[in-house]
Amino acid sequence: MKILSQRVVSALSSSYRGRYGLRPAVLSRDGTVLSCSEDDYVCRLPVLKRARADALLQAVRWGEPYISFLAPGIMTWIIPLVDGESILGGISGGEVAAEENGDDGAAAVNYLVSAGCQREIAVSYVRSLPLWSQTRICEAASFLYKTVYRVSPLKPVLLDRNRENALQQRQIAEAIQERKQSQERKYPIMEEQMLLSLMRVGDRAGARRILNNVLAAMFLYSPKQVLIRARAIEMMGFLVRAAIEDNPVQAQLMERHQEWIGRIIESQSFEELCEVLRHALDDFMSAIFEQGYNRSSSRMRKIMIFISQRYMTHLTLDDIAAEVGLSRFHVARLIKRSTGKTMTQHIRTLRINKARELLESTDQKYADIAYDLGFADQSYFIKQFREMTGTTPAHYRHKTLRPVRAGS
Repeated sequence: MKILSQRVVSALSSSYRGRYGLRPAVLSRDGTVLSCSEDDYVCRLPVLKRARADALLQAVRWGEPYISFLAPGIMTWIIPLVDGESILGGISGGEVAAEENGDDGAAAVNYLVSAGCQREIAVSYVRSLPLWSQTRICEAASFLYKTVYRVSPLKPVLLDRNRENALQQRQIAEAIQERKQSQERKYPIMEEQMLLSLMRVGDRAGARRILNNVLAAMFLYSPKQVLIRARAIEMMGFLVRAAIEDNPVQAQLMERHQEWIGRIIESQSFEELCEVLRHALDDFMSAIFEQGYNRSSSRMRKIMIFISQRYMTHLTLDDIAAEVGLSRFHVARLIKRSTGKTMTQHIRTLRINKARELLESTDQKYADIAYDLGFADQSYFIKQFREMTGTTPAHYRHKTLRPVRAGS
């Protein structure tokens, strides 16, 4: 059975080859290149087949393209072909010689010969490879992924979930490291309260980051699964109780609460628990946001929606006050009470969080990100990013790139 139709393969090949000069190849789940001819000895080498199969598994695990070494100095990237929850196979973006490798390809030739390839064929193959930088490889991998799911009818539900899980675990790991460095071991009660405020105004990205900080604290407080479950249940109880106090109509949340508590108790690992809590957070947020709450929160919702639509522009308290029909002082108090920050601090947080997202998911230049998010210039953006995250945008992007895995 064909994994992709000929029409889709043709459209994909035309777009990708026209831009990068490489021909994508469809893979079966075991790493076999389906278009590999009988006389293509390098393509058919068992060691390369295993390397492609392993890269495909890693790509599914992370929910994104996976860049790896096929042989010393030779790199490839694999895109999983997933429809819903089913793994159909993969797409190889081709092979290139790594620019940073710095040798004449002798190591790659020797590796291929030791794997069963004739030396003259190995030499010819290695010499035919284009020389690419790591940056170009990452760009091609990202472009191929987007193109695959643009021109095909596949719906990568499994990949979307795995990518969200991976991002969540990465953010939790960063939060754990930050807490270790600051020697902070207290349980963050204030962050639980801030989490509720963000849920009330529908700030999903902000709420998720606070949730991950709380999960990091739970893990540091005690890594035992049973104790983490207990703290998670306590936190859920606080969120539901506060929501119902805001608006008795939210009593329906009790039924959802019981369902999520059951899933928390059934979770078998910290990673699974984190995923359950993330979905519970989204579910509660939707219910709270749809049903509405008290008058003050209604006004706050208007304020936060307006900020979320305009935070990348030059925004003042007077602008917000005119939009929602309140005094600038009343607006300032509501923002501070809801977020724990001044308007300027809250906007900076939104901008830096968006910058993190763009650094993680796009290849945009730093100057373009700074301009798009409303920073005065690239230097000021870098300064603000470092103050909030403890690192530069370049270092942050480098850390979030999927690690390259040796194919040997």
